[in-house]
Amino acid sequence: MGDNDGLPLPDLNGADAPPLADVGYNEEEQTSRVAADLEAVFDVPVQVSAVLGRSKMDVGELLKLGPGAVLELDRRVGEAIDIYVNNRLVARGEVVLVEDKLGVTMTEIIKADN
Repeated sequence: MGDNDGLPLPDLNGADAPPLADVGYNEEEQTSRVAADLEAVFDVPVQVSAVLGRSKMDVGELLKLGPGAVLELDRRVGEAIDIYVNNRLVARGEVVLVEDKLGVTMTEIIKADN
């Protein structure tokens, strides 16, 4: 199958899209329908990255790093980290400790600027 097999997809955010109130579902039915419609993509794998910070250095400096070396990042302690999905910034969050593993809790969702 190709990218929609040549069929135009409707613009659900466009001016000609029917208002949600006219669809004939109550809010609970509509939520269930949206969840059911999205079920087809639940098994699509995505890459999620949590970036603590970044640093720039020359290759020579990189080669001098060894065990115990400290790499200074461009973030301050307590500053939000960036969360990427498929290399696209989608949220900011904080590092948390869950049992003996590090995790990330999302504190802010980033809206896409298409």
